[in-house]
Amino acid sequence: MKKTVKDIDVDNKRVLVRVDFNVPLKGGRVADDTRIRASLPTINFLRKHNARVILISHLGRPKGLEKNLCMDPVADRLSGLLEAPVMKLDDCAGPDVESRLAGLKPGEVAVLENSRFFPGEKQNDPKWAENLARLADIYVNDAFGTIHRAHASTAGVAAYLPAVAGLLVESELKQLSRLINNPEHPFVIILGGVKVSDKVGVISRFLGFADVILVGGAMCFCFLKAEGVDTGASKVEEEAVGAAAAALEKAKGSKCRILLPADLVVAGRFDAAAETMVVAADRIPSGWMGLDIGPATVTAFTAEIGAAHTIFWNGPMGAFEMEPFAAGTRAVAEAVASAGALTVTGGGDTVAAVNQFGVAGLIDHVSTGGGAAMEFLEGKELPGISVLADK
Repeated sequence: MKKTVKDIDVDNKRVLVRVDFNVPLKGGRVADDTRIRASLPTINFLRKHNARVILISHLGRPKGLEKNLCMDPVADRLSGLLEAPVMKLDDCAGPDVESRLAGLKPGEVAVLENSRFFPGEKQNDPKWAENLARLADIYVNDAFGTIHRAHASTAGVAAYLPAVAGLLVESELKQLSRLINNPEHPFVIILGGVKVSDKVGVISRFLGFADVILVGGAMCFCFLKAEGVDTGASKVEEEAVGAAAAALEKAKGSKCRILLPADLVVAGRFDAAAETMVVAADRIPSGWMGLDIGPATVTAFTAEIGAAHTIFWNGPMGAFEMEPFAAGTRAVAEAVASAGALTVTGGGDTVAAVNQFGVAGLIDHVSTGGGAAMEFLEGKELPGISVLADK
């Protein structure tokens, strides 16, 4: 267990908090503030205890300074949520930043500029991390979505300051640990999305104690191809076909089943206006591509979900952003939401799906980190966790 903000004295201290405010922007405004809201408990806890709160986050994938990825819209949205002024800085470190932050009063909040505007961030440059540390007395990591990255603001700065977890990170670790530590059976894993390579480690680990792994989305085509099925024009991560074959082979010697789609919704092109039809998974016509699981697969998958006592879901079942290919993901989302089970979902597309279909509030835990959650469940050491103080 790691220490959290509740385990240390933060009163009147300067606290540097790594948050995950990598939110979508539209027209110069925050389009979805889910990730900002997720860190409000930590921010408000610090404010209540008279800390001077200094927030740092990345936004997007900038190549140097890109004005459309500045943190100003994020600071504006945060100010609205807090119903209090938020100081926005145009840099992350240096004398000017230190000078302005010197005027920050107890309970007040400042937002630094996009951390990835600066090469020292992704390089985890010790000097840049040390400059960040000069701004504060305590470091808090509340950015679960980036906790698997060894960057200056997620790991490096902890070498220079007392470092603890935020309340969001504490909650994420607690909820995800429930999937590993004596989960109640039947335990159903639902995996979708595009890349098998990102999920091979999790598949391998869960074959040891899950009851069934339901595979949908584009990643199912790796598994179908590994079984010798002609996948037509479907998107296939060719370099992962071998890994899929190995997982299928390993499943034969385990108590866990891997359940692949029996049928698919296919189209001649990736277009909501394209002609569609439902075909058996091993009968995809030449030149056609699978874009959703079919009705027979929905029936089979939702039956497994309905019987489960523990469920983890990462990745949509198809191109749910287009209505002709949304039925599979919608059905899975509704089945997970209505299941009499511990339900945990993770991954950006999965979060978007449960929000789109209006069931997020019916799921026990919606993780803010896709890659981070998968690496934690795989058993990997997460750099942003390992640097935090133990209880």
